[in-house]
This record gives sequence, structure tokens and C-alpha cells, in this order.
Amino acid sequence: MNKILITKPIVERGLAAIRECGDVTVADSISAEELAEAVTKYDAIVSMLTDKFTDEIFQKAKGGPLKIVANYAVGYDNIDVKAANAASIWGTNTPEVLTEATAEMAWALLFAIARKIPVGDAMVRPGTWKGWNPTQLVGGGVSHKTVGIIGAGRIGQAFGRMGAGFGIKILYHNRNANPSFEGATGAQYVPLETLMAESDFVSVHLPASPETKHMISSEMIAKMKTTAYFISTGRGNVIDEPALTLALKENRIAGAALDVYEFEPAVNADLLKLDNVVLAPHLGSATVESRMAMAERCAQNIQAATKNDPPLDALK
Repeated sequence: MNKILITKPIVERGLAAIRECGDVTVADSISAEELAEAVTKYDAIVSMLTDKFTDEIFQKAKGGPLKIVANYAVGYDNIDVKAANAASIWGTNTPEVLTEATAEMAWALLFAIARKIPVGDAMVRPGTWKGWNPTQLVGGGVSHKTVGIIGAGRIGQAFGRMGAGFGIKILYHNRNANPSFEGATGAQYVPLETLMAESDFVSVHLPASPETKHMISSEMIAKMKTTAYFISTGRGNVIDEPALTLALKENRIAGAALDVYEFEPAVNADLLKLDNVVLAPHLGSATVESRMAMAERCAQNIQAATKNDPPLDALK
């Protein structure tokens, strides 16, 4: 029977699919040293974004029982894919199944920062709210505004489609233009500089890569309107976090809402002191439906790999 390690607990309803693939061990957490040992003992590992599968790890696993590292995420910057392929070990991810959930999270963050919901919540809870006031926590409207989407992959496109009911104008920047997205939403493909300068809301949906690191630089942030809001559910290192923090401190933009951070779980200490930022703990795919589907996708990939068949979501 295949031996399978899941490096952190996942939703119980998602475990059933993976248990069908073999004998499952669920770790409470796993250190780098324990991971290096685990790759020599298990046929399959269901990994988290916090687990770093380096060239050294795959060298250690080479020739052993490990057939697949099934990442419980759509992102896979924690896996050295080239090293995995060299060791004849499959690396996989879970695309498509968390698209809607992550796009929904981006909209939730957008509304939370635009309408100052966390600040209002913090006012109501301790009993300091004195009642309705015409100048109290006046935020920014969303309907009929210009929304800039950086990264028009599955999630970015879903985010754009969800905005149709608000009558928004969509600008987007991507490696390539996407005519089908444009046809479905009326989105306009523009240079990044134009998007940053003209958008009332900027929403980032980029993966981590050498090309995207700090793409949202201090120069790009400086192009934003003082009334604009910044939202990120992509990867933290896409943004120059200190530059964004400084812009927020100096009120050069209206606000930001972040679900990801460059060095998470660490968060820039200055961000924690600001009330014009909403900070979420990486909740993009955190719905019961998505987390179950992610487990099922991992199971499908494991089933294939342990039968020496190419997995559906093989990374290259």
C-alpha cells in the first residue's frame, strides 16, 4: 500500500479522497529536517506552500520511493520543479478548483477597505460607537469605477467577470493580451504604467516568479491616484512591501487590502499600525468547497503518479 504524508492537517471532508490512495499520515507540522527525512520514506507527499522542496531535498529523495509531491495550492514557488523532474519525481498543483474562491476573496478585501468595514467593526465592538454620523467613516464607492487587474490568468479573469454587475470599467495588464477576456468583460489591455495611473482599484493576481518579483515597485506605486486602493491576493513578493507601506503611511494612496505578504507569516511591522490597510491571513482559497476540491485534485494526481502515469497537473 502506498505511504502518503500530508504535512499539515487539512479539512476532514477532504481527507477521504486522499485516504483512498493509500495509508495516510497527517503531520501537525513539519520541520525542514523532518521533511528531508520524509522524502526517503513516503511514496507521496501532500505539501503546503510553507514546505520548501529544494534541489537538496530532491537529491536526497532520488532513487527512493517518492513518486510525487502534490502541492495543496495553485501556486508552487515552494517547489524546485527542475530539480523534481531531474529526480524523476512528479510535482503537481491544484489549478482551477480555487479560482472562484480566490476571486471572491479579492472582492471581499476590496469592499472591506473601500467601505472601512474593519475600522467600523473595531468601533462597534468595544461600545465606543455613538450612533450614525454623516461624516463617519466615509469610504469610496465601487460602482462605475475603473478597476485595474494585474495578471489575467484564471483568477484575474474570474475577478473581472464578477465585477460586471457593478458597471466597472476594466483595465488589465498581462504577459499577453486575452481577446476572450476582453470580449466577455469589455476589458482593455494597457501597459502597467497606464493601469496604475488610471485605476481607482488595483487588484494583483500574479504568481511568484523571477519576472514578477517587485513588479509593483515604488515607481509603480507612485503612479497611483491618491484616491486609489490596492488589493493583493497573488503572491507577496510581487510587491515592494516597504514601498507600499510608506505610501500608505504618507496617505499617497487611499488604502490597501492584502491577503499575502513577502515574508509571511511575518508582516511588515509598520503595516500593523495603519488603519488604512486591511490585513488577512492568506485566506484566498479558504472555503470548504475549495479545500475539499483541492484535496480531491491532490488525490487524482497521486493516483496517477503511483500507477506510473502522468498526473493531470504535472508541473514543468
